[in-house]
Amino acid sequence: MMANQADLAFTDALTGLGNMRRFFDKINRLIGERADDPAPFAIGVLDLDGFKPINDLFGRAAGDDILQQVALRLRAAMDDGSTVTRIGADEFAFLYPMVFSEEAAREKTRLLIEILSAPYDVGHRTARLSASAGCSLYYSQEETSEILLNKAETALYQAKRSGRGTVVVYTREMEEAAKRVTHIEQALRRAVAAGEVEPHFQPIVDLETRRTIGFETLARWTDHDLGPVSPGVFIPIAEERGIIGPLSQLVLRKATEAARGWPTNLFLSFNLSPSQLVDHSTGLQILSILERTRFDPRRLEIEITETGLMSDPASAQRIVEDLRRVGIRVSLDDFGTGQSSLGRLREFQFDKLKIDRAFVSSILDDRPSEHIIRAILAMCEGLGMDVVAEGIEAEAQAQRLVQFGCNGGQGFLFGRPRDADATLGYLRQSASPSLHKAAG
Repeated sequence: MMANQADLAFTDALTGLGNMRRFFDKINRLIGERADDPAPFAIGVLDLDGFKPINDLFGRAAGDDILQQVALRLRAAMDDGSTVTRIGADEFAFLYPMVFSEEAAREKTRLLIEILSAPYDVGHRTARLSASAGCSLYYSQEETSEILLNKAETALYQAKRSGRGTVVVYTREMEEAAKRVTHIEQALRRAVAAGEVEPHFQPIVDLETRRTIGFETLARWTDHDLGPVSPGVFIPIAEERGIIGPLSQLVLRKATEAARGWPTNLFLSFNLSPSQLVDHSTGLQILSILERTRFDPRRLEIEITETGLMSDPASAQRIVEDLRRVGIRVSLDDFGTGQSSLGRLREFQFDKLKIDRAFVSSILDDRPSEHIIRAILAMCEGLGMDVVAEGIEAEAQAQRLVQFGCNGGQGFLFGRPRDADATLGYLRQSASPSLHKAAG
């Protein structure tokens, strides 16, 4: 009876496969057996792509039936000594004691994905599934079952990002990359706490007169040990590791303090990240920073992307409405790329739209880009929205945009991002008496 209960504790009730406890037990035994001669072995985690829609479409009973069919296929594909277990709702883990190389692990796992791609019977209908997988190899006694599983999960995450039906094996290079990300994350946390991330400002101009009408704020960070770190590197890390809120508040505070001394006709543009659009306190945080720095909300523009709106449109809408209520303008950034939807322009009230650099860079030699820009401009005119074209690097691009009726422009042609002091110098140079009034 006791043995039976022990078996139950190691078994997944739905599929009859082993569970997470069984999986760890098998790995730990294998590590123990190879203590004197640590020959490599492979583990992997396999996740069904798009399983939730199957549950929604066919019902939970059908979903359970498919999971049982998946378990049968995986079990049948295991050779002697290999083990497959169910460790999550639609996640399976396997152990290959006799797989010694990354290539062999990749090949065997590809075979599993192929086996799972054949149709499944669901009542009188059939369903198709794909799967993604991540693998890791045991090389030394420093690695525990938990470390191996974490590495396989990291590889699975990479596989999911690469597209469905993919296998990724955790490599030494990935380990180095993961260590580097952790190192950057720790340095970034210190830098944000110490107030060491700085705003730089890129001019936005009236294309016809070339007069500067505002600046976009861009975060810049130079670390004592790492040197200058690209925003393309540290912003995604800040997003993923939950640092983006404090980083953003720091940069906005410094940017509004700097912009307070500019002529009052110049606006300041500031980007909000996707995770800030699901945080209900975002609006209040922005308003409290403006109050503290005594910066007029009517001079602030907040830029958000369509990707940022997607995860929680209701939350994003509340934040947008809160900001617009106090006179902050809201701009839709990178329009025309990614998850573009004209419906968003009807659901949300935007004051401005920014045409993505991808269209601007090919405006002179690509007819589709030209037509898309014309269409965006016509649409914005109809909706009463301002437009800024991003990434202008050549005079001919600027001329063509003016010809099409585009009012605002931004790009290296008009100026690269500069720090607060250099921006003040730039304004004095392009100098209007109003600057001295504002500063004085």
